[in-house]
Order: sequence, then C-alpha cells, then structure tokens
Amino acid sequence: MSNGLKRSFVRIFFGGLADSIVMAAAFAAAFALRFEFEEPIWGWKGAWISFLTVWSVQTAMLLFFDCGRRWRLRARDLPRFVGSFAASVVVLTAMRILLPTPDKLYIRPPYSITLINGVLVAVGMLGMRWLWTLYVNARTREARLLTRREVPPVDDATRAYYKGKRVLVTGAGGTIGSELVRQVTALGASCVVMVERGENALYEIARRVPSGVCVPEMADVGDVDRMRGIFARYRPEIVLHAAAYKHVPMVEMNPCEGLRNNTLATRRLGETARESGVAKFVMISTDKAVNPVSVMGISKRLAEILLLDLNGGSTVFSAVRFGNVLGSSGSVVPLWEEQIANGGPVTVTDRRMKRYFMTVSEAVGLVLSTAVLPDAGGCVYTLDMGKPVLMVDLAEEMIRQAGYAPGRDIRIEFTGIRPGEKLFEELDVTGKAYRRTGHAKIYTAKCDNVSACGVLEDVYRVVSMEPAHVHDAAKALARWC
Repeated sequence: MSNGLKRSFVRIFFGGLADSIVMAAAFAAAFALRFEFEEPIWGWKGAWISFLTVWSVQTAMLLFFDCGRRWRLRARDLPRFVGSFAASVVVLTAMRILLPTPDKLYIRPPYSITLINGVLVAVGMLGMRWLWTLYVNARTREARLLTRREVPPVDDATRAYYKGKRVLVTGAGGTIGSELVRQVTALGASCVVMVERGENALYEIARRVPSGVCVPEMADVGDVDRMRGIFARYRPEIVLHAAAYKHVPMVEMNPCEGLRNNTLATRRLGETARESGVAKFVMISTDKAVNPVSVMGISKRLAEILLLDLNGGSTVFSAVRFGNVLGSSGSVVPLWEEQIANGGPVTVTDRRMKRYFMTVSEAVGLVLSTAVLPDAGGCVYTLDMGKPVLMVDLAEEMIRQAGYAPGRDIRIEFTGIRPGEKLFEELDVTGKAYRRTGHAKIYTAKCDNVSACGVLEDVYRVVSMEPAHVHDAAKALARWC
C-alpha cells in the first residue's frame, strides 16, 4: 500500500471513530434529557439498538453528503453538513411514523430524542472540525515542507561580530529585510536603521522590534541625497542591502523599473556607503542571477558586477546568492495557502519544475555569517540549500499538511511556464563553479571579470530608451552576465 493510501485510510478510520464518539455522546445526552437515564419501556437492549439505528442513519447521511472525510472546516462545506444533519432527522422521523408497531419500537427513537440528538450532533461535529482546523493551521510550519534539516543558528563568532555595531538594513519591511532586523537586533547591535519606502511595511516591522535600538527611516534607496543624509546621521558600520524587486513576471513586464531599482540604485547605494566609511556592505542576491534568462535575474547579476567593482578601498562589498524563501511575500507558498483555503485548484507552472528553498531564518543566519568568514572579502557567496524541490511535490505536501488528499480533495492544475522563468535554477554547489569557505554551508562563486564601466553605460542607455524597445534591450544585457 502506498504512503498516500495509508494516510487516507488512517484519516478515514480515525475520522469515523471520532464522529462515532460524537454521535454516542449526543445520543447519551438526548437520552438523559428524555428519560433521565431511567430504563425505557423497551428496555436497555432496545436503547442500545435504538442508538445503533440512529448511528447508522447519521453515518449513511454523512457518507451520502460526502462529509465524512471533510475535516478542515470551510464555509463552502457548511451546506453539506447542514443537509446531512437535516436529512438524518427527516429519515428518523419518517421511521417513527412508518414503523408504529410495538415490536419495532426500539428502532423508533422518540421525536424528542431525534430532534435533541440532531442538534447536539450538529454542534459536536462542526465544533470538532473547527478545533481540528485551528490545530492544523497552528501546526503547519514552513520548515516542515523542507526535505532536510534546517541550518543551525549563527555561531558565537557571528554574534560577537555584530554585538555593539551600527547596522543599516534596506528593504527592512520585506520578508528577508525584517528577519535581518530581528536577527541583528537579537545579536546585540547597538543601532539598527530600518530603511523602507513602503509606509505600511515599515510600520509593521517597527512595532515588532525594540524602539530604543531600531530606528525607522522611510526612504527610497535610489534617492542619493536622502541616503547620504541617513548615512551621515547614523554612521552605520555594516549595510545589509535587501531592497529589490524580486517577482520575475512583474520585473519582466516592467524592465526599466527593475534595472533602476535592482541595478542602478544598488550601485549608488554602494558608492554612498563607501563615501561614508562603511566597513562591510552585503547585498542580498538570488540564484536567478546565475546564467540569467529573466530581466530580474539580469538586473541582479549586473548589480553584483557593479557592486563588487567598488572593492579596493576601506569598504568590503559582497553579495550572497540563495534561492526561494519559504513563505516570503510574492512567493508561491502564500499563494498556495490561499488556493487551498478556497478549495483549489492549486496552480503549478510545470510538472518538472524544481526550485531551491530555505526558511527565512536560516537564509538570514547564513547571510550574517558571511561577514566573519576567514576569507571574507569582495566576492559573491552562494548558500548550500540542499537538493532542489520538485514544485508539484511541494504543492502536494502543502495540501496534505492542510488535511486534504492531493488530486481528490484539492486538484492541482498546471498552467505553463511564465515569461522569464526556468524549469531548473542553477545553484549546484557540488560543481566546479564554486569554492569552499570556512563555513560548511557557504561557498564562493567563481565569476568572470567584467568591465563595470561598460555595464554601467549599457544600463543607463537601456533605461533611457523608448518603452517599446526596453524589454528586448534589457534582455540583451545578458551578454554581460
């Protein structure tokens, strides 16, 4: 028997057992209210047979209305349950009318027991399913979707490095940026400047961190004058640059904005950091920067080139590549959670598509650890994210965690690859394109030397073009990658 069939059997068996317990408790309560547990005229044996009659009718109605296997309570399933309970009351009432002879009395529960029992069963079953829904929602954790162990938290050397430091985090309201703020604060940084241009996102992170240490600054990292003022005011020693456009299809449709925000703004921010005497500048990059085919991937790879070109002075610039972060804003996990909650279908682009995944806490922990590596310097780091995950397997696991059977309760629909997407991202650290560092999960990528001046001129030329020609020109920038 396959694992899927075993899980289905276990769920049906224990679900039926739980429903039977509710039915028994409801019948006992109805019986107590009707007879106060005194022996009825048809005797105790007849009472047991009467219960079995009620149980059989209610079970048959649950199966008929397909309610037995529905344990995650959703609003759209309520009519099924109401229909099941109402039908069982109708059938039991009809039996009372159509079987009037005394020798059949034990399978004719009184009207009062039928009605009271029906109400109690409805309350009990719906209440039990509501509690189960709360429990499943509480125990569903992103880390459980990974097929490997999470990376341990930061070590003592990393903790000592950030203790007492002034740190500036860009994109502080995003999934990665906000986790950077939380972890740096927990490591004992003396001041954490949270730079974020989205008011609501900045408000949300600001109210969740210590106000005495973390300072909210609403600003666009591409605004050079504004950022110079922030650097002059707080004098950060470390910059963690997480602000970027990350959604592949959105950047594909808005290439100019992707290049301005991801590439040019990163270069300007790096120049400002160098002018201000920042010790270390770490940019959050992506696995999509490896042999990029999307505008987003191209914009991030060009940002790496332009940032690392600033090395050679007192500021050390580096970038850290990693794949998808489970549950991050704009990622597939929140989308699938919403689709599952709505009853499906869950949309997967392609049956063969694979992606690398990490939880946000372990990704950020490794990013912070790059600052204290023995060979820390101006380079591109890559995180070991284990084996890539087949997206359809991830979708099926999420459906199971939600308490449903993939393909039966929740359908999976394949929509096709969108513009700019790959079937497989390239982040295999076992290949020759990466070198080991002093950390078991962090590697350095071997990148070709590229003319930063040529890249910068080309990017400025593309963003100044007419909109009709920008997309093709942006794609052509891949020659620098």
